[in-house]
Amino acid sequence: MAVTQVAPAELKGMMDANQPFCLLDVREAHEVATAAIPGAVHIPLAEIAGRLKELDAHSHIIVMCHAGGRSQMAAEFLASRGFGHVSNLRGGILGWSRDVDPSVPIY
Repeated sequence: MAVTQVAPAELKGMMDANQPFCLLDVREAHEVATAAIPGAVHIPLAEIAGRLKELDAHSHIIVMCHAGGRSQMAAEFLASRGFGHVSNLRGGILGWSRDVDPSVPIY
C-alpha cells in the first residue's frame, strides 16, 4: 500500500469538514511542547513499533513531524504493517505554520 501525501491546506480542509482521521505526531516531546496541532496523537518515532496497538489499522492515519522526513518513514512502516490508509503531512509542522496557521512557532 502506497503512502499518499497530504498538503497542510488539505489537512485543514479535512479538519474543517470534520472528516474522520487520526493525526499522528511522531516528533519528540520537546518538539511537541514547542509547536503542535491540536488533537494530534503523540507517539515518538522510536516508540511506533511498540505502540502499534494504540492505532486503528482501519482508520485514515496522517503522520506528521517537523518537516516530513520522519513522518514519511513512520507512514511507510505503518503501511508495511497492514495499515490500509496512511498519509504523510507534506512539510510537517513547518508547512502547517507556513501555509495554514502562522501562530504556530517555527523552530
